Amino acid sequence: MLISIRRPIYGLVLLLSVGCPVWAAGDVPAAIQKRLSEIIPDKAPDSVEVSPISGVYEVSYGAQVFYLSGDGKYLIQGDLLDVDSRKNLTDDRRNVYRKHLLDDIDPKTAISFVPKETKHVVYVFTDIDCPYCRRMHSQMADYNAMGIEIRYLAFPRTGIDSPSYVKAEDVWCAKDRKAALTMAKNGEKVEHNKCDNPVKSEYELGQKFGVDGTPTLVLADGSILPGYMEPLRLAAYLSTLHK
Repeated sequence: MLISIRRPIYGLVLLLSVGCPVWAAGDVPAAIQKRLSEIIPDKAPDSVEVSPISGVYEVSYGAQVFYLSGDGKYLIQGDLLDVDSRKNLTDDRRNVYRKHLLDDIDPKTAISFVPKETKHVVYVFTDIDCPYCRRMHSQMADYNAMGIEIRYLAFPRTGIDSPSYVKAEDVWCAKDRKAALTMAKNGEKVEHNKCDNPVKSEYELGQKFGVDGTPTLVLADGSILPGYMEPLRLAAYLSTLHK
């Protein structure tokens, strides 16, 4: 569906938290540059490229992807599907951008539960108080037994400076972060700690990935699995990616 742009688009607000590399102005129609500067002020997109649809451009801010007509009058929000191949072209592009973001993560900032032999690495955006996050963590031994390494990233769902955010800071600043995380997910109180921590940056990273709930699993190719997936099912799914 085509949407005429007459005011800032609600739902693109999350894009404002994304970084702002500069595009090559000569490669992008002036009408699109003007329109983007109006609806998303002070933030340049990560890329503006010709889409498979004639006269329509793909615009990306991190993993947030939408489409603009060449004259800047119409915006398309949603997935672009190739009917013949049955491929979700928009999701493929999101995965590419997520993969770039994934490659930039310093693994030391994550809280990692590592098996004896790692077959798969899965990043998980987690919230201390989320029931399904707690359920997933309670099965950590099973994930590890199947060769799945879990790397936790903080994503307090209620936002910065909320009680869940403070709990995440306490965990990420603890001397033994793994033990503290397990305590917190069991509902036990963790000693209040303050330090230079990655909770805020990981929360903002989650927004760039398009995370809107926890747990959100991010796979090595940049694809995401929203929500809890029990160990056996996750292992089976991951094994299909390498065939």
